[in-house]
Amino acid sequence: MNLCSDQLVLALADRQQIAGLTRNAVDPGMSDEAPAARGLPLLSNSAEQILAIDPDLVVGMPASGSAALAVAPDRYSLLDLETANRLEQIYLTIGQTAAAVGHPARGAALIARMKQDIADLPRPGRGRVAAYYQRRGYMTGTGTLVDDMMTRVGLVNLAGKLGKPPLSQLSLEEMVAARPDFLIVERATTIIDDQGSEMLHHPALSGIPRIVVPEAWTVCGSPAYTKAARSIAAQIAQYDGTAR
Repeated sequence: MNLCSDQLVLALADRQQIAGLTRNAVDPGMSDEAPAARGLPLLSNSAEQILAIDPDLVVGMPASGSAALAVAPDRYSLLDLETANRLEQIYLTIGQTAAAVGHPARGAALIARMKQDIADLPRPGRGRVAAYYQRRGYMTGTGTLVDDMMTRVGLVNLAGKLGKPPLSQLSLEEMVAARPDFLIVERATTIIDDQGSEMLHHPALSGIPRIVVPEAWTVCGSPAYTKAARSIAAQIAQYDGTAR
């Protein structure tokens, strides 16, 4: 019932166990598991659709937000997952989902692979400042998944330095004045396709090095965390000329 729970179910359940996913599950710009989701039933959050497939388990963040529960509140088993804003919380939701779909060993193996991938992650940031800058000047702050990644590779989040909340807007002028060492941007914004992405290509920002990460790797607390963190570290190393 949620893009982020889609990612976990696709990674951990057998294909024949999956009765339905959200429509975002097949969007490669949003879902890192989009290839695995193709061909599976796609649902809106309508009571009629959920009642029609009559699942054994409803998974979401939270599952209790499902419209079907207003009609039949005691009919389904629920797995309410908390939004994961730190790596440790991702491990927790993986374990919970794996147990709920009957594959705890699969979940443990996935967690072990992620821990191995992250164990030797370098910290090339060396205390330099980065801003995760999005369409229309939105900036991601502390207490978020992106902030956790930034800290893990040795970067300091500009939003934290400025005392901003988890999501805020920073004007072009304010960003130029702040002079971060890096801008982290979503891959989709590397092309100007509307006014929201146009501001990220303003000449005033051209001197700030870019780190480009697909939104599908950062929008959810999912196994894609390790891809995003390793990509950020590798791009910093490439900028510094220390990439192996």
